[in-house]
Amino acid sequence: LLTVKPKGDRFGFVGEVSKVNPDIISHLHGQGEVPVISTIGQDADGQAYNINADTAAGALAGALVAEKAIYLSDVPGLLIDKDDPTSIISSIQYKELYEMFETGVISDGMIPKVESCIHALEKGAKAAHLLDGRVSHVLLLEIFTDSGIGTMIKKGDEDV
Repeated sequence: LLTVKPKGDRFGFVGEVSKVNPDIISHLHGQGEVPVISTIGQDADGQAYNINADTAAGALAGALVAEKAIYLSDVPGLLIDKDDPTSIISSIQYKELYEMFETGVISDGMIPKVESCIHALEKGAKAAHLLDGRVSHVLLLEIFTDSGIGTMIKKGDEDV
């Protein structure tokens, strides 16, 4: 499913996704199954490596050309001020995120999540959502209400 290249000796058995084979996921989905994916990949020699779960999710979402990539976390979404949970950005175009990296608005543990969202969108996913997994019914509130509850990252102005 996931082929990796090692991140380097300093990181031990941690790898970065170099190739995704989405066929097994597509097959299982076509059979009505919901695959549960372990974020372990292997290199060309068959050595197993751990992969950051957010990174793996973005790679899979892109390879599957997913309608939506959903990320659950312990924050309400992408925040203008990480110390103010009310400063949530409800919707943003992914190209605007680069400036937020440069200015430090996106920092710490949010970096791999947002990088993963960008990767998913650039590889074919239509939208990515950052949601607070501690909130009851968060997925329903985000997807099936006009205002949503987290952050939707999209490619452009189009409705998703």
